[in-house]
Amino acid sequence: MLLELNRLKQNMAQSSADNGAGLPKFGWLLLVSILLNIPALWLPIIEPDGALYATIAKKMVLDGDWLNMYGNGSDWLDKPHFPFWVTALSYSIFGINSFAYKLPAFIFWLLGLRYTYLTGRLLYSRIVAQAAVLIQATALHTTLANFDVRAEPYLTTCIIAAIYHMLMMDHQFNWRQLFWAAAFTAMAMMTKGLFVLISIGAGWGIYWMVTRQWKALVDWRWWAWLVLSFVLIGPELFALYQQFDLHPEKVVFGRNNVSGIRFFFWDSQFGRFFNTGPIKGSGDPTFFVHTTLWAFLPWTVGLLVSLFYGLRSALREEPLRWVIIGSAAITFLLFSLSKFQLPHYIIISFPYFALMTAYALDRLARNGKIRPVLNIQKGMVIIIALLFIGLTYFANLPHWPLLLGLILLSITGVFVWDHEDLLANSLMKGVATFVLISGFLFLTFYPFLFQYQSGSEAVKAIPDDAKHLPIGSYHSFSYAFEFYATGEVELLNNEKELDRFIRQKPVILYTRADIADSLVAEGWNAKLLTDTQHFHITRLKGNFLNKNTRAASLEDRRLLLIE
Repeated sequence: MLLELNRLKQNMAQSSADNGAGLPKFGWLLLVSILLNIPALWLPIIEPDGALYATIAKKMVLDGDWLNMYGNGSDWLDKPHFPFWVTALSYSIFGINSFAYKLPAFIFWLLGLRYTYLTGRLLYSRIVAQAAVLIQATALHTTLANFDVRAEPYLTTCIIAAIYHMLMMDHQFNWRQLFWAAAFTAMAMMTKGLFVLISIGAGWGIYWMVTRQWKALVDWRWWAWLVLSFVLIGPELFALYQQFDLHPEKVVFGRNNVSGIRFFFWDSQFGRFFNTGPIKGSGDPTFFVHTTLWAFLPWTVGLLVSLFYGLRSALREEPLRWVIIGSAAITFLLFSLSKFQLPHYIIISFPYFALMTAYALDRLARNGKIRPVLNIQKGMVIIIALLFIGLTYFANLPHWPLLLGLILLSITGVFVWDHEDLLANSLMKGVATFVLISGFLFLTFYPFLFQYQSGSEAVKAIPDDAKHLPIGSYHSFSYAFEFYATGEVELLNNEKELDRFIRQKPVILYTRADIADSLVAEGWNAKLLTDTQHFHITRLKGNFLNKNTRAASLEDRRLLLIE
């Protein structure tokens, strides 16, 4: 094994020498890629999941209780604690706001780019590592994950970081590499559960099988990594035990005697996969195939090409690349077979995809066969521009001049800004296309949509001298309203609770228009603070996007000051 890894280091040194100073324009392209992700930090938090997670961490800080998690007005048992702890820490430093919620995930994303580079540098070359960073930074769903923050920015970084430190540990063991491999593995488990061990370890299993290194199965280093990883999830197990296992009387998922530790070890992940847990779904084996085709834009063509080049490189050039390719394949297969599927799950494979795609594009460029990819990239930016123009007209989106400017800039980058280095040429075209995608989403499309996320809009109408009043929500479910309101929002479930709440007057009430009218008819002194229109903006439909039929798809919601 040591001889093999020494050979790998020699190959890397030779590859670095061949590649000279690295990828042309890499620094500028990386800077542009990062800057294009930054506007999302200041946009509102989108419902439902992001706003729910932000609200859970908010309650942690307000209550000074970082062990128990509460959502929907009751004990909450779904995701592990790590992202919420990191978010609560950010709130404690920067205050409870959108920026503080998204900043830790953005920092983890930057760290993930660093680990993608280090892994690519180790297994491929400096050029491939730099290209992979640019690809990962500008893949569509990566950007969406930095905007609609859930668990994936944390999870993606922890997985690729764990793999990198395991590669280093395998090359030349030391305790520091063992600790960080276990620490990132533990953070990944405290973000999503035990299934992350498959994404981290599956590639190693395939690598050992292909190279017939059966002794690795009893190598004490890997067992030490696994044991230490489980030791380091102690805080998560303690928090779950305190909130649930010590309180069998609590009603969770409609029943009592619910064990938080059992949920963590089984129901949270395996229960979803086998559809036996309290949270169920219905899977489609092709779901992540068509999801990846749009989620990895504008690099989808390169990813498809990599399916050939990636396997060939692992078979002929460097077997250690099976660690990356195998983990990507097994993770994708498990997601496809699962009964519970959501598009953002695929993001944890993006570092793998980026490395494979970067290598494939580099091979094509070196062999002089990348011209078809360049032509496809030219056609792609035209298609995307036409789609955005059509959507802007169909939905009557604002900022027409901005969109036309973005299109002009992107088309110039794709058709005019050429570089003699063919790989750099392809990457420049991809980044130029991303300028159009990112600019349209964060400067035009999502700001338009947030007009119809009533919860975050309604809070703006609360006067400063009324922010200390009790705030309630009745028949107008909105995590965004809970998060952006000062203090805690009381969720009122029935007329009895509503009557008790408004008799505290003065109070602020967020509710449907018909309920607001009935309160006025009953004689309550209800002052209208704002009248908003609501739509579930993460479930876009044609009748909402169509400017001519939009009004019929909206729900009127009102914010009242009852005195």
